[in-house]
Amino acid sequence: MGARRRGKYLWLPLDSGDAILGHLGMSGQLLVQPADAPDERHLRVRFRLGGDPMGESVRDLRFVDQRMFGGLSLSLGGADLPPEIAHIARDPMDPLFDEMAFVAAVRRRGSAIKRILLDQTVVSGVGNIYADEALWRSRLHGDRVGVKLRPTDVRRLLHDVRAVMSAALADGGTSFDTLYVNVNGESGYFDRSLQVYGQERKPCRRCGTPIRRVAFMNRSSYFCPVCQPRPRVRRAA
Repeated sequence: MGARRRGKYLWLPLDSGDAILGHLGMSGQLLVQPADAPDERHLRVRFRLGGDPMGESVRDLRFVDQRMFGGLSLSLGGADLPPEIAHIARDPMDPLFDEMAFVAAVRRRGSAIKRILLDQTVVSGVGNIYADEALWRSRLHGDRVGVKLRPTDVRRLLHDVRAVMSAALADGGTSFDTLYVNVNGESGYFDRSLQVYGQERKPCRRCGTPIRRVAFMNRSSYFCPVCQPRPRVRRAA
């Protein structure tokens, strides 16, 4: 059985029924290296792998992390699904993702749709950047309330979330500094394709209106005020 994932976590099932549970944090990497290769500067954990029956040399599985926000742990009985992450929902790219359940969950909630997209118990893997990008594609303001969205709105948003994530995967992700790299040390370049995130005051590529930024949960939200109008607030009588 190979490596598995749920949200931002991955785990390696063991024959014992346990699992090695990992989170890469902001700069972590799992590298397969020859056992005699020099240690990486920020090497944190090393697993010595046995030799291959085909005659390959002994190798290491190494966890390297500069910022030390990631980590590895042993999950007892976690081969199928580590209990530590059982509360995390599947991500939209998972073949077993339940679209109907997602639509129903969104339409039951009285919170803003962007908050729902970042709620790991509803859907995982979206993140702040891709939430803004998907909402722009769907012409939805992040403050729109889940219970007030039509099923067609939610399904369209889910389609756009998948489109954004697929495009980002094809481009290697979104890198903003030299720590956000893949195992080959290469940066992702999806940041060149961002439509709204980080584009404050730049013209919307759809209507030309300057993109706006607002504070959101100690971060930022970016949107087009014309393509994504704020929801109307009813005044009390």
